[in-house]
Amino acid sequence: MNKDIFLTNSLGNKKEKFVPINENKVGMYVCGPTVYDDPHIGNARPLVVFDILYKVLKCKYGKKSVSYIRNITDVDDKIIQSALEKKISIEDLTKKIILNFNSDCDYLKCEKPNEEPKATENIPLMVKMIDDLIQKKYAYVNSDHVYFEVKKFKDYGKLSNKNLDELIAGSRVEISDNKKNPEDFVLWKPSKENEPSWDSPWGKGRPGWHLECSVMSKKYLGEKFDIHGGGRDLIFPHHENEIAQSRCANDSDVFANYWVHNGFITMSNEKMAKSQGNILKISDFKNNINGQILRLALMSSHYKQPLDWNEKLIDECQKILNKWYECFVHVKKKVLIPEEVLVPLYDDLNTPGYIANIHKLYDKANNGKIEDKEIFTTACNFIGLLTDTKEEWLNFKKEKLDISEEEILKKITERDEARKNKDYKLSDKIRHELLNKGVLIEDKDGKTSWKFK
Repeated sequence: MNKDIFLTNSLGNKKEKFVPINENKVGMYVCGPTVYDDPHIGNARPLVVFDILYKVLKCKYGKKSVSYIRNITDVDDKIIQSALEKKISIEDLTKKIILNFNSDCDYLKCEKPNEEPKATENIPLMVKMIDDLIQKKYAYVNSDHVYFEVKKFKDYGKLSNKNLDELIAGSRVEISDNKKNPEDFVLWKPSKENEPSWDSPWGKGRPGWHLECSVMSKKYLGEKFDIHGGGRDLIFPHHENEIAQSRCANDSDVFANYWVHNGFITMSNEKMAKSQGNILKISDFKNNINGQILRLALMSSHYKQPLDWNEKLIDECQKILNKWYECFVHVKKKVLIPEEVLVPLYDDLNTPGYIANIHKLYDKANNGKIEDKEIFTTACNFIGLLTDTKEEWLNFKKEKLDISEEEILKKITERDEARKNKDYKLSDKIRHELLNKGVLIEDKDGKTSWKFK
């Protein structure tokens, strides 16, 4: 396709034409999981968003010309704390969560990145970058800690479009007597007893979280590359700090040319977060819902906008896919998707616009012509849908956990009380608890009924 790609660049906060550094070596780095707990639906959104962007880039430049790198953070304070709480080793915890993460990616029909490096595999390179920053006077050592001195990087805050005082005031800055200034961030810190540690010129310890992405993106994509992606919650401090340490270590005026950030997932219009107590893990859906349903739901809103997660959305997506599978055919030859159908994806990953085009293709395919059905199915396949056979889709078994009718009715009563008190967060939580046990509840004419899905 000859059409240009446009992306909203957070660095400047405007939509721009995408022009790669080298069309034969297009590079995209996306911040991956910190493997302390199983991924939730909020984590699923960037998985799907950047999977779609990867597909669009390959469509434009060719499969061999695009490198997609997504890291795994397997050393971090959260991991250490989680292992202690679960009373297992850090190694056992990270292995288990990485396996679950990969399983969740398969469930969501996401392609594997070209590389998926782990932080622990790249510690020597991190030590080297820290040493470079110290030599260049951008970092300093104090009490076996190494800190980046933020005031020495004049462009700090440009990604967030805020000055330093605004950033400090609006965030939780780590307080430490070892710092010269409150805004300075850690590059290396000593490990406590029984914590993971590596040798360094500053003593045994481990790297700060921000450093790993600077090191691994440089290793696989170079000092300057095309696209850096992640959730919008990473803009500050993580991505601001990446830019600062990378540009200073590399003596460069650019780190990544385009910064792409997806919006939050909300429940009852509140951000999904552990602190809110409204987390829904991807694994919660696996026994009851085909992963394509979640994938379509995650594409139903533009990636920049918040997406409110609710049962109505899931039901609508299931109905759409049930309908679309009526026109599914096995495509055994290469079928070109019409350019006008792809246009929305090239225009800042407008997935709702592309889905609208698929609906039009479905209407046309429903007339019975095999050629139209092949184009329709191929257009769905392009965004990771209709990837199962029709038989697999129809035979997807929703394993029901044992639950008595008495327990179901008790939960429905609790939910009715929560709705009466306008506690919609609790109401949604109870609905999902029942859904995870294979029970679907429906509200109609002021009454709630239930059935097994």
